[in-house]
Amino acid sequence: MGHDSMGFDTLDQWLAWQEQLHPSEIDLGLERIAEVYHRLSVETPIHQVITVAGTNGKGSSVAMLDGILRAAGYRVGSYTSPHLLRYNERIVLNGVEVDDQTLCDAFERVDQARGEVSLSYFEFGTLAALDIFNRSDLDVIVLEVGLGGRLDAVNIIDPDVALITNIGIDHQEWLGHDLESIGFEKAGIMRAERPAVFCADEPPHSLVQHAESLNTPLFCFGRDFTYQTIDSGWRWQGQHSQREALPMPTMRGAYQQQNAAGVLMALECLKASLSVSQAAVRSGLLQAQVMGRFQIFSTPLRQILDVGHNPHAVKQLKANLQEMSCLGRTRAVFAMMEDKDIAGVIDIIQAVIDHWYIGDLDMPRAASKEQLLSLLTAQGVTEVSCGNSIASAYRQAIAESGPADQIVVFGSFFTIAAVMKEMKNLTLKQDEQQPWNIIASNNA
Repeated sequence: MGHDSMGFDTLDQWLAWQEQLHPSEIDLGLERIAEVYHRLSVETPIHQVITVAGTNGKGSSVAMLDGILRAAGYRVGSYTSPHLLRYNERIVLNGVEVDDQTLCDAFERVDQARGEVSLSYFEFGTLAALDIFNRSDLDVIVLEVGLGGRLDAVNIIDPDVALITNIGIDHQEWLGHDLESIGFEKAGIMRAERPAVFCADEPPHSLVQHAESLNTPLFCFGRDFTYQTIDSGWRWQGQHSQREALPMPTMRGAYQQQNAAGVLMALECLKASLSVSQAAVRSGLLQAQVMGRFQIFSTPLRQILDVGHNPHAVKQLKANLQEMSCLGRTRAVFAMMEDKDIAGVIDIIQAVIDHWYIGDLDMPRAASKEQLLSLLTAQGVTEVSCGNSIASAYRQAIAESGPADQIVVFGSFFTIAAVMKEMKNLTLKQDEQQPWNIIASNNA
């Protein structure tokens, strides 16, 4: 695969070319990408590194880390994937997405450095992000693992603290079918004698064993740190320290407090080099927002966009929906990737959905509307409308909704992205109101 990119002028051209670099041509492993990174390196950067892995909650955790650290006055680079509307969302410097030119220049440098080495789309992007970070004067970088951990491109960098949000079944064809093997993959981001944080109850045995073999201090939720909800806020409790009177995270859902608790533990691990005041924690929690994570739009009727695409995430989506009253009908706009547990997701959430709108997503890994329809029918769902595309399914849902109804869009990043593009065409304004969990505190 020694063909040359010849360099490109626009971001779209670069990305179209990278999309043809198929991951199956590539042996999973970090030697190739580490070699290219080595050639790129200006010099050893001095910033701190936080790497975030997990089945769900990675993006929210990165957003909170970024918000808190920036509020504390640090210069922060963050790298996340996938993107919803623009590739630029993946690489953020001090709260600002990088521009096309910065990306094109970085892709050019990566392409020059790789020589004959083959790279996948994700590897290309990761190297570009790291190269941009190394050329920016940063105090800390926050890296989100794309898939798994151990063999993910992000793992060529040694983190100062590894944050693992939780472990559930997802991406089975890559990572194995049980929590122990998935735990082992996520544990791959841990480093010898550097702290790691696990943000859920009962870490898999494989993860604990791996930490022990590396002599990694492992901090687990419920054992080494926890939180309590008090009045309209919450308090965080670590082994030797606590933070009181914290505001609820702007992102909705009880699990966001658990993500936030893990974030505060990770920051506690770095306090010698990155101290963070109480005010910075408060401010960062209130600012952190992620597109498509239970994101609510209120006009012309309530619409909720959620990128949940596995049973664990959809349980949370269902819990959030049950906490909100809806006088009318709840209409789901839904499509998923074929390799996901679609039946499991339908089973969990069907009780809170009155009518389903399905359509095809324009990508090879997506389940067809025929597949979705047969899975819905198999579970006794009768109210289903089929559109050619998700965009047309969404337009039909809008057209059939009364003002008291709500529309819930979920199942995949690609489902949300397609609907967001369509919303832009219909020019909707995002909900300006304070999120519900802050409203509650005003009445106290």
